[in-house]
Amino acid sequence: MGLELCVLLLVLGGLPLQVTSAARSFSIDYTKNCFLKDGVPFRYISGSVHYFRIPPGYWKDRLLKMYMSGLNAVQIYVPWNYHEPLPGVYNFAGDRDLEGFLDLVAQLGLLVILRPGPYICAEWEMGGLPFWLLTQPDIVLRTTDPDFLQAVDKWLGVLLPKIKPRLYHNGGNIISVQVENEYGSYYACDYDYLRHLLHVFRTHLGEEVLLFTTDGLKDPELRCGTIQGLYATVDFGPGVNMTQAFELQRLYEPRGPLVNSEYYTGWLDYWGEPHSTSSAEVVAQGLQKMLEMGANVNMYLFQGGTNFGYWSGADYKKIYNPVTTSYDYDAPLSEAGDPTAKVYAIRTVIGKFQALPAGPMPPPTPKFAYGYVSLPQRVNLLDILGLLSPVEPIHTPFPLTFEAMNQAHGFILYRTLLPHDVLEPALLSVPNNGVHDLAYILLNGQYKGTLERDKVNGVKMTGRAGDILDFLVENMGRINFGANASDFKGLIHNVTLDSTTLKDWFIYPLAIDSAVAHAWPPVLSTSRGTTGPAFYTGTFKTPGINWDSYVKLPGWTKGQLWINGFNLGRFWPARGSQQTLFVPGLLLSSSAPNTITVLELQAAPEEPIVLFLDRPLFNRTRSSDINDTE
Repeated sequence: MGLELCVLLLVLGGLPLQVTSAARSFSIDYTKNCFLKDGVPFRYISGSVHYFRIPPGYWKDRLLKMYMSGLNAVQIYVPWNYHEPLPGVYNFAGDRDLEGFLDLVAQLGLLVILRPGPYICAEWEMGGLPFWLLTQPDIVLRTTDPDFLQAVDKWLGVLLPKIKPRLYHNGGNIISVQVENEYGSYYACDYDYLRHLLHVFRTHLGEEVLLFTTDGLKDPELRCGTIQGLYATVDFGPGVNMTQAFELQRLYEPRGPLVNSEYYTGWLDYWGEPHSTSSAEVVAQGLQKMLEMGANVNMYLFQGGTNFGYWSGADYKKIYNPVTTSYDYDAPLSEAGDPTAKVYAIRTVIGKFQALPAGPMPPPTPKFAYGYVSLPQRVNLLDILGLLSPVEPIHTPFPLTFEAMNQAHGFILYRTLLPHDVLEPALLSVPNNGVHDLAYILLNGQYKGTLERDKVNGVKMTGRAGDILDFLVENMGRINFGANASDFKGLIHNVTLDSTTLKDWFIYPLAIDSAVAHAWPPVLSTSRGTTGPAFYTGTFKTPGINWDSYVKLPGWTKGQLWINGFNLGRFWPARGSQQTLFVPGLLLSSSAPNTITVLELQAAPEEPIVLFLDRPLFNRTRSSDINDTE
């Protein structure tokens, strides 16, 4: 009778109730299978939102739309690598102002389900773990490896004290905190690691806070992802048998509330695959089914946002699959934060179970098609190598990884000389899949082709002794899910030319973002040509507005794009399906010229132009059954 009583109490809980105790509390009633908020049965209907994928100026807009959708809580990840980019260097300002974001959530009266990791997945670079952990090549991530635990403990010792005053029983709005994330999907199954995290969280946050785990619907995942002292929850999409899904949770939590911590409203996109979509009706029906069962539900995602810069991650399922710049996810709120049909379908369902806020849904942010913009200034990347890599190159017998060079993201140039004449075509390759992730090959500055992880392992070439051979290597995002090995970047094995191992390398770490933001455009005459890595720059003025837009790159192949020094992310229209990049209007000036810089890595169009549109474009879509876990 416990579940039926809980459902009845939750229905009544939609009515105003007086809290008889002055003490604030959030706990579990194992008799009635409910959460209790201030002693009263409570059910959350929540949505995930990622502050790190949304410009800060839009945070309040997105949260208000979530509130007006009928949610009473939001679920928030905290990416460790976003806040500790280097060991002991912490950044909680600007677009990393976690506490400012939490303040906005509190102002709207929304509760918070916090997911501080240390690993978060989230299709984010390395699942939120900082790259510099891999400067110790033998480290074993997400285990009791002493080096890993030392870094984790130090980080949580900085983060969790910021969280403690914001816990619900301390007067804040954080009702629960997740420990790790989908740990049962990781190979290690290290219970001592989970026990260590439980101790650290309790030490910093106290005994009263509700701590939980989240795992998928396979028994081994729940078996390895749960321990005593952490409330076990599950995640699944609308395409599964929900009664059976919650029965699996009941194997690990025989009593207590039913919780789907990630109810998938859509799915992510990989480069080279169709844009994933899902039916608003199917998502809404699944939500209603769970609410009728008395379950607590968090929708992953309610808004996805954008993987600006180099922050997108990658999955590894037999091959390396990098995630697109757009993290639209076909979520209820679009990448640009606009309400979709899915929002209104979900809102209608929520209204059957609890009172909805009065008033209209905030409108979409205004969009504008600024039209074509020419990028007439072209500069070869190699011609400004001194600007992009102002320090002396590292001279080494064999290539070093990004991590050994202490480089987090972006690009590194590896240079050597051909040791002898190559008069007949010879195979230039990096055996054992040693390019992580793409290498653009140049001989005496001439583009010769691209090597790609798991896809293209070699190119044929000829040359003369002493010719300059360059590998411009791109990191497409460290693996966030699906692989057990650490994902080192760069040339991770030696380069061979037929049977000859190439030695004597000069390595140039490239600080492209710093150059584009502070020393652009370079004072050089425009170079000719359309192939190989080069920068293209132009400017445009808006008609006195700074509205959101989308930039399309007709005829371009692959690269990176900046507007006014801000890195919008990777483009790859030749691979698809994403054809446009989201341009937040907050980046644009309504009065001064706006500067566009494109780094094209392979082949640019004869007329280097870009096109601003008022809507996103994908060249392929597919309907997703969203049965999978994250």
